[in-house]
Amino acid sequence: MEPLDRSTIWPYDERGEPGEFYYSRYGNPTVAEAERRLGELDGGTALLYPSGSGATTALALALLKPGDTIALAAGCYFGTGVTFQTLERWGLRYVEFDQTGRPPADVQLVWLEAPSNPFLTMPDLEAAAAHPAAVVVDSTAATPVHLRPLEHGADFALHSATKYLAGHDDVLLGAVVCRTQEAADELRAFRTRTGIVAAADPAWLLLRGLKTLEVRVLRQTATASVIAERLAEHPAVSTVRYPGLGGLLSFDVADGDAARSVETSTRVIVNATSLGGVTSVMESRRRWEGERVPPGLLRLSVGLEEPEVLWHDLATALERAPVATVGRPA
Repeated sequence: MEPLDRSTIWPYDERGEPGEFYYSRYGNPTVAEAERRLGELDGGTALLYPSGSGATTALALALLKPGDTIALAAGCYFGTGVTFQTLERWGLRYVEFDQTGRPPADVQLVWLEAPSNPFLTMPDLEAAAAHPAAVVVDSTAATPVHLRPLEHGADFALHSATKYLAGHDDVLLGAVVCRTQEAADELRAFRTRTGIVAAADPAWLLLRGLKTLEVRVLRQTATASVIAERLAEHPAVSTVRYPGLGGLLSFDVADGDAARSVETSTRVIVNATSLGGVTSVMESRRRWEGERVPPGLLRLSVGLEEPEVLWHDLATALERAPVATVGRPA
């Protein structure tokens, strides 16, 4: 592993001049190395933040001014909308739109999610890139293994690095990858002034996670594809959402009681929030998102367990759920 440097200060040189690193709010060698590696993966210049929400907040505040409007992908991670609601008191506004089509005209920032969480829709990247506003793609669930948004005309790729990039449920980090060096320099200056900076320890753990990112994500994708196919045939499941990539899927059972029964009955799949780790986790999203999601919606993040072990665990839990009829294909 790369060295972990927890220093907050570094000596000036023999002439009394600061070197590349002198105070950790401006930069840290461990953080810089993690940013370099992630930038290579996503094809741009990466900046790390203390969390995905921190990256979202920093990006919105750095790019926008009071009175500006964000076009936000409908059905994306609910926490993004919550963050933008919080920023409304500073004069920022947002409107939701169907990201499978064109963004609305009179907005200053287009915010996509590939795929959306927990509805798993994929954006029309070509339509978004044609918009005059800057385009952000939250590609947390796709990862650079499946999608490099900057290659499709996006200006920024955003990640909750807590999820797949780090991959072991022991890191809290966010990242923004910029298409241009100019944009990266502006964001870095804003990050330094506001102090929304990442620490060395989680950056060091991110470096560990990036070493196995591709093999983990490809394994999770293969397993999720199998699970999605079997869920689609199960009588207790009415709807399955899976975009064909990554380890994240969602499905609906009859109602909220059925969802609670399923999520608390598994023995291998852990009943917990978050996603992207090596351990499979599942939860009812109604507890967090309210009426925004169907009452029976369960979100499943597939880990690295054997597919048959996961399916047996899930099928056993589903046996306790009532047959779902609404929304099943003919």
